[in-house]
Amino acid sequence: MRILHIGKYFPPDHGGMESFLADLVAAQRAQGLEVAALVHGEPRGDDPDWLVRVPVAATLIYAPLASGFRAALACLIRRFRPDVLHLHLPNNSALWALTLGAARDIPWVVHWHADVVVSQIRGAVALAYRLYRPFEQAVLERAERIVVTSPDYLGASEPLSRWHDKCAVIPLGLNIAAQSGTVPASDAWPPGVTRLLSIGRLAYYKGFDTLIRAVAEQPHAHLVIIGSGELRDELARLVARLTPAGSPPRVTLAGAVDDARKHALLAACDAFCLASCERTEAFGVAVMEAMQHAKPCLVSELPGSGLPWLVRSSGAGRTLAVGDVGAWQGAIGELRADPAQAAGWGRAGRTALLERFDIQACSHAIRGVYDEIVTPPVFPAQQPLIVIPARDEAATIAAVIVALRAQGWTDIVVVNDQSTDDTATVARTAGATVLNPVLPLGAWGAMQTGIRYALRHGHQQVVTIDADGQHEPAYIPALLDAARHSDVVIGAYTERGSPTRRFAWRYFRLITGFAIEDLTSGFRCYNRAACEILADEEATLLDYQDLGVLLLLRRAGLSISEVPVEMYPRLTGPSRIFASWSRVARYMLESTLLCLARWNPKHHFRR
Repeated sequence: MRILHIGKYFPPDHGGMESFLADLVAAQRAQGLEVAALVHGEPRGDDPDWLVRVPVAATLIYAPLASGFRAALACLIRRFRPDVLHLHLPNNSALWALTLGAARDIPWVVHWHADVVVSQIRGAVALAYRLYRPFEQAVLERAERIVVTSPDYLGASEPLSRWHDKCAVIPLGLNIAAQSGTVPASDAWPPGVTRLLSIGRLAYYKGFDTLIRAVAEQPHAHLVIIGSGELRDELARLVARLTPAGSPPRVTLAGAVDDARKHALLAACDAFCLASCERTEAFGVAVMEAMQHAKPCLVSELPGSGLPWLVRSSGAGRTLAVGDVGAWQGAIGELRADPAQAAGWGRAGRTALLERFDIQACSHAIRGVYDEIVTPPVFPAQQPLIVIPARDEAATIAAVIVALRAQGWTDIVVVNDQSTDDTATVARTAGATVLNPVLPLGAWGAMQTGIRYALRHGHQQVVTIDADGQHEPAYIPALLDAARHSDVVIGAYTERGSPTRRFAWRYFRLITGFAIEDLTSGFRCYNRAACEILADEEATLLDYQDLGVLLLLRRAGLSISEVPVEMYPRLTGPSRIFASWSRVARYMLESTLLCLARWNPKHHFRR
């Protein structure tokens, strides 16, 4: 199996996502998987051939801008031929996969490292996320599976709230075998103090100011902070301001260090601290590194983050209220007063790491996700999926769903196309599964979304039906009976033809060669072969359920037939499409262009 990871950066670039990706790739290659990775950064002479770095032209609101990323992705897909795309989010460049047909032909796994947290401190992030979110949701919709790093984060993540059925909780893992054997760096602290260590980019969400203020009141403690970032000067000024005149500072900003020095400092410290104040801190790889060295951990009780879950479930230390300087001061004092308790936390954390958070366990769990989507599951016999596109149909859709269920049709999906009323709530209450696309789709786009859902869930047939109650569910068996001999069956009700509609139909039959009475019926049955064609990009571009879809199916050699059906009398009034001659003329012109572009008269079809 060949896996292509799309990441943000890769070591020696620093960061939790980067370290995890390197560990995961190494573990997967050891498992026998063929693995490649595409990331940002300047290519290095010692990079292996499976790692492609794309130079970054600029960084905008923490997002790397790399104009060559899309071309590099297309090239790597052609060369590597992956079986799975593994997208690590958040990552703006991963969105290029949406624009490549070759990428969309491959199953996707999304690794959800963190939400894009709209911070009040960084208003620019909120503005940028408004542009990013629709594409983020499109990636999640396209993904076969979503890997989330902790149950707490999944439960609190608003962007994932619509996709829980796709999510698998797999905690991050650490390559324990990679621990450095360097001599502990105890020289980083003055003698006789409680040696505290924190690691992370010097960014607003890390809460380093809380730690600095807490240690400033602790004469027997000293804090070393590893990392670089935009807040270095601001934090240095805070340290200087809180240092009593004539006294040495109680905080050392050590800057960025290599892995050997980092592990040496971890081996030498008495405790590890992480005071993050925002859910951008989703898990805490640095905490696992401290657990690797059997160090007690003090972390923020950050709601909705995996950070406190990691420490609590491991018994590795204590969680403290976010930003509560007094609580941090008390916890630091307790470390010094009760070294036996601190040592117990350290041992418990290391045991948990060995048993539950090793990269091998993580890699094996992820391999199980790959196997689920690369090896198609065998589905039992199922009912056809009833797909109902709906926009502002709250007044009628409940009656449609109730009538369908009364006839025994229980697999019902409503594609709620940007309704401004209570369509989604009414449909869900009536017993349907509701899909809520992020962007407007139109009638055919909504039906295509339902067809793709059917394919993903193993349905062999799809019946499309309108949401306004015009079709009688009692005729579905007639469609299914005809579908034993045809790939596509249309439910025809020719009596509804107004003069404009009848004129248009005669014209359509003339230019297409279709011997079909009702060319615009939304009451249809598609078999799986038809659904696989209609789920494709070419069907998306047609955007006409009425004729474009039939032309595409005919060109593929599929058979199309028609059965007569009845409609409710109260709903046989004027058509919205054929309400006036001007609309008919426009529709006929567009359909003519469509036929000229798509019609292949060599194919012949039975009715």
